[in-house]
Amino acid sequence: MTTGSAEPASAPPATVTRYQVVRRLTRAAAHSDDQLIAEAAALLGGWAVLLDLTGDVLCGTPHTAGPEGVHAAMHPQLHPHVTIRKMAGAVLVICPGPAAPPSRTEAVAQTGVDLLRMRARIHRAQDVHHAEQRLHAAVVRLLLHGQPRLAVGILDSAAVTHATVFRLTGQAVQTAYRAYWRTAQPRTSPTSPRMLVCTEGHELVFVALHRRGHDQHSARLSVARIADRHHLAAGVSDPAPLDMVATAWAEAGHARHTATAGSLAFAASLGAHDLLRVVPAGRLARWSAAILKPLNREQHRTLETYLRSGSAQSAASVLDVSEGTVRTRLRWISTLLAAELDNPTVQAQLLLAVRAPAAPAQPSAAAQLATDPPVPTDLLNSEEARQWATALLKPLDKPLRIALRCWLRHRGRTAPAASELGLSRSTLTDWLNKCGKTLSLDLSSATVRTELHLAIETIATPDDAPALLPRRGGRTYREH
Repeated sequence: MTTGSAEPASAPPATVTRYQVVRRLTRAAAHSDDQLIAEAAALLGGWAVLLDLTGDVLCGTPHTAGPEGVHAAMHPQLHPHVTIRKMAGAVLVICPGPAAPPSRTEAVAQTGVDLLRMRARIHRAQDVHHAEQRLHAAVVRLLLHGQPRLAVGILDSAAVTHATVFRLTGQAVQTAYRAYWRTAQPRTSPTSPRMLVCTEGHELVFVALHRRGHDQHSARLSVARIADRHHLAAGVSDPAPLDMVATAWAEAGHARHTATAGSLAFAASLGAHDLLRVVPAGRLARWSAAILKPLNREQHRTLETYLRSGSAQSAASVLDVSEGTVRTRLRWISTLLAAELDNPTVQAQLLLAVRAPAAPAQPSAAAQLATDPPVPTDLLNSEEARQWATALLKPLDKPLRIALRCWLRHRGRTAPAASELGLSRSTLTDWLNKCGKTLSLDLSSATVRTELHLAIETIATPDDAPALLPRRGGRTYREH
C-alpha cells in the first residue's frame, strides 16, 4: 500500500476497538483541530491533513504532509488509497499506514468529520455570541448617552418603549457573564433581544426591554437566579422610558448599595406597601389615564422626566433641550393639569400616575388633581389610605416622623429642612439615615420619597409640625 511521500506519524496500535477510536478522537477534539488531526494520523500510522476549500492547509500531521494532502484532494484518482471527506468549509484527507485495517480507517474518517463539524458549529455559535455581546454593549451605551432612537433602530423593534436596569456586583461577575453566554442560544432570526447583557467596569448589567406596564416578573426571576448562583448583589431600577435609561441606571446603582450578596434590592422597594400593589391595577390605570389625558406624548415625556430626575436642569440633559425649554413646557403642563407642579403632594400624585400601568384603549373623561386627601379617593377610601400609611410608617417614632415629613415637604433638600426643624444639617442627615434603616428603604429614590410623602401626609396631625418637634437636648440642637 502506497502512503505517499509524507512520513507516517507513528506506527498504529495493533488492536483498537471502534469505541477506543471514538474516545481518543473526542478527547483530542476537546483541545483543538490540530490535536484531532494528530490523533487521527496516530491511530492509522499514516498522515492526515485538514484543508480549507481554497486548498490552504489548516493543519496536518506530520507537518510535511501538507503538499501531499493538497495534491490528493485536487487529484483523488491519483491517490486511490487516500480517504477524502468533504464538509462545509473544509476537506479532511487521511492516508492510512500499511498496518491500518480498512474498518479503522473508515471509523477514523467518519468520527473525525463528525467531530470537526461539531467544532465548527461551536465556533459559529461563539462567533454569534461575540457579535451579540458587542451589539448588547453598544446598545446599552447608546441608551446611557440618551440615544434611544439609534438604539431602537439597531434593535429593529419599535414596540419597545421602556427599560428596567439591573446592576450586579461581586467577585464572580466575569464568571456569571461567561456562564450566561454559554447557556444563551444564538439568535438565528432578526427578532430583537428582550434582555441586553453586558459588563461595565466591575459590574454585570442586564437591561430588560419592554412596553409600558409590561410585567417584568420573568426578567427579575432570571436575574435573581444568577445573583443567587454567583453570590452577586443586584440593584433594580423602576421601569423607565428608553430616553431615561440614565436615570434608571442611577436608581439601580443606589439600590445595589443596599443589596446583600445573592439578593435583589429594588429602587422603589416598598414591597407590599407599594401603591402599585396596594391599589388594584385597573383602578390605578383608569385614574392615571384620566389625570394625564390633557397631555400629548411630548408633554407626558417631559413631565415624567422632570419628576423622576428631580429638577428641570437634569430633565433638560435627558431630553436634549435647554433648561428654559423644559421650564416653558412645565408651565404649560401646569396649566393643562390645573395643578401647581412645585407642590410636593402634586408631584407625588403625578409620579404615581406616570408609573401606573397603561390603561386599556377606551375613552375616559379628564380629571383634576386634588391635594386633599393626599391619596386620591379614586384609588383608596380614607380608611384604606390610613391603614396603608400607618402600616408603612409604623416603625418611626414621632421625632423621626416629623423630621422626615419636613424634609419631604422641602423635596429632599436638607439645608432648608434643617433650618425649619432647628437642627444642624449633620443631625438631620443622621436622622434621615436612621429613617432609611428603620424602614429598610432607600431615601435617594424619587419613587420612595413620593410614596412616603403621601403616607406621612395621610396620617399627619396638627402636632406633627416642626415647631412641636420634641427636644431631646444635646449640643446639636439650636435654640429658637
